Amino acid sequence: MQKIYVKPKDCWMNDPNGFIYFKGLYHLFYQCFPYAPQWGRMHWGHVVSKDLVSWEDQGIALYPSKTDDRSGCFSGSAVDNNGKMQLYFTGVNYLVENPENINHCVDEQFVSAQLMITSENGFDFDNIGDKKTVLPVIHDAKTGDARHTRDPKVWKNGDRWYMMLGSTIEDKQGRLLFFTSKDGESWKYKNSVTKEKFGWMWECPDYFEVDGKQIVIFSPMGFLKDGKADDAQAVCMQVKFDEKTCQMELPDEYQLMDYGMDLYAPQSTLDEEGRRILTAWLRMPEPVDGKWQGMMCIPRVVEAKENHIYFRVHPNIQAAYIREISAPYEADESGYRVRFSLKDGEKVNIGGYIIYREGSRICTDRSSLYRKFTNHRVQFSTPELKEGFELEVYVNPNLIEVFVNDGEAVISNTVYDLGKEIETDVKMRIETLEK
Repeated sequence: MQKIYVKPKDCWMNDPNGFIYFKGLYHLFYQCFPYAPQWGRMHWGHVVSKDLVSWEDQGIALYPSKTDDRSGCFSGSAVDNNGKMQLYFTGVNYLVENPENINHCVDEQFVSAQLMITSENGFDFDNIGDKKTVLPVIHDAKTGDARHTRDPKVWKNGDRWYMMLGSTIEDKQGRLLFFTSKDGESWKYKNSVTKEKFGWMWECPDYFEVDGKQIVIFSPMGFLKDGKADDAQAVCMQVKFDEKTCQMELPDEYQLMDYGMDLYAPQSTLDEEGRRILTAWLRMPEPVDGKWQGMMCIPRVVEAKENHIYFRVHPNIQAAYIREISAPYEADESGYRVRFSLKDGEKVNIGGYIIYREGSRICTDRSSLYRKFTNHRVQFSTPELKEGFELEVYVNPNLIEVFVNDGEAVISNTVYDLGKEIETDVKMRIETLEK
């Protein structure tokens, strides 16, 4: 059983998938390559939790088994359809495989289709007999791209089903595609939306309403232009969406989901209390101890006030840190939480990870923990904040998440060789999980 953080034992992990509260449990699936800590032919791993704090591994849920997913089960979402769990996902088929590496194709010669699989209990999936292709490969370039159309977000409102997909226009500009259905199986193209400056392909789209606001999230590839690794980033924005026509208006204003630049492919669901929550993948440049690579952030509650979207620590996570300690070496193996405020010019050094305030911004620096990763970003900053510089920092040996002003801005960074000491003159409170 894992506490707080979802990460693989001995393989590769990336995008969260099928995140849903179903029959009294939180189910979280994720892309994984179960044979090595490296990207490969994608499967879906599976963990469950009663409270978002303790997670139990359920092994592999989906694996390549059909023509349309023979080269991998890519990202997708989950729906509770009258007490049955339906998973929608992208299946990939390499048309020409790399003879030296069957986990890759030659010159992007592949196609993508959208598949569905159903489970009565959320645990048992018949990968051989039950998978259905519900949206075949798109061959009409005016509708979508045959290769880069993926990551179905499916929801139902009334008697109408909706599917939103990420896609591209000639590998030059990203866009979202919208399909509708009467039964969740037969889908018809309805509309699309695009906007310049947001990269060449939009991955892992998500749409929901919260606090009376319509919000869309997606992860544009080729978004940052600084020449560093991980040029794809997750963004969010308030939109206008007409469900009747599936017409969506995207504004010029947007927010980064996280200012640490490691977080990617977020996915949301509703929790037991009806709150909109999400988790996301934290990218890592190399395996930890040569064994595992990639992990999930802690669940966050999404709220919207006026023109700003907040990502707050889920109250179940906050409530788990109840044992006060005097130093990090006393902490549970999952890590600890530090709470403090910063005045201009003050800083905190957490095992080599520096958090400091510069004017009206909170900044972080992981340079001493990332020395060998020369093509990765090491210094980060929030946007300018109007008031309040209260910090709630969750520290794991390989991930630090800095929540500023109760989720007004977040900086999440993966780290290596984190020390077990804190250097600062700032007054703080250190807490960990109960024994």
